[in-house]
Amino acid sequence: MTDSKKAVILSSGGIDSTTAMAIAKSEGFEVYSLSFSYGQRHSLELDAARKVATALCARKHLVLDIDLRLIGGSALTDEIDVPKDRDEADMAGDIPVTYVPARNTIFLSYALGWAEVLWANDIFIGVNAVDYSGYPDCRPEFIEAFERMANLATKASVQGSTSISIHTPLIQLTKAQIIQRGSELGIDYGMTLSCYDPTDQGLACGHCDSCLLRRKGFAEAGILDPTNYA
Repeated sequence: MTDSKKAVILSSGGIDSTTAMAIAKSEGFEVYSLSFSYGQRHSLELDAARKVATALCARKHLVLDIDLRLIGGSALTDEIDVPKDRDEADMAGDIPVTYVPARNTIFLSYALGWAEVLWANDIFIGVNAVDYSGYPDCRPEFIEAFERMANLATKASVQGSTSISIHTPLIQLTKAQIIQRGSELGIDYGMTLSCYDPTDQGLACGHCDSCLLRRKGFAEAGILDPTNYA
C-alpha cells in the first residue's frame, strides 16, 4: 500500500464516522482511526470506537486525551442538561447546547498532525449538513476553509510534495441514506453508539437529539434499528 492511500479517519463510534470509515476502506485506503477522550459525558463512545476500529481492520486506533471540560460551554463537557424530546423544528432552531466549542476544528487539527507524520494525504470526517443538530463545524464552507488552511500549515504541503484532502462523503446525505450506504458496505450498526446521555449500562436514552435522529434514520431507511434503548 502506497503512502498516498493512507487515511486518518475521525471516529466517535457513531453511525456517521463509522460509515465514513467503511467508505474509506471501500475506496482502498489504509485506515488510521483517531478518537478523543475529551472530557465528554461518558466513555462509552470510545468503547464503540474501539469496536469499530477492530471490525473495520484499522491499521491503528489512536485515542488522544484532551480535557475540554476545562473550557466547558457544552452539555457534553459541562454541568448543563442534555436537551430531550425536542421536535424537528426545535432541532432546526438555534445551535444547541450539545455543541462543543470548536470541536471539529480541534479534532481536525490533531488529525492533520497525525496525517503529516504518517505521510497520509487524506483525512475523512463524517460530518453531515442535512440531518444534524445545526452545528456550525459540520457545514461544507467550514470543511473547505479548513482544507485550505491545512495546505498552508504543513511542511509537506508548503514544500510542494503533497497536499491534504478532507473527505466528507456523508455531507449531503440524510441519516437514512447514510444508514443505507453503510448497510450496503456490511456495517453492523449494533456496535455503534450515538446517544449523548446513555445509562451507565450502555443503553441509549432514546430522547436526546442524537437518539431521535438515529431512530428517524433507521425508520426512513426501512432497516431494523439494532440500538439498545433504555
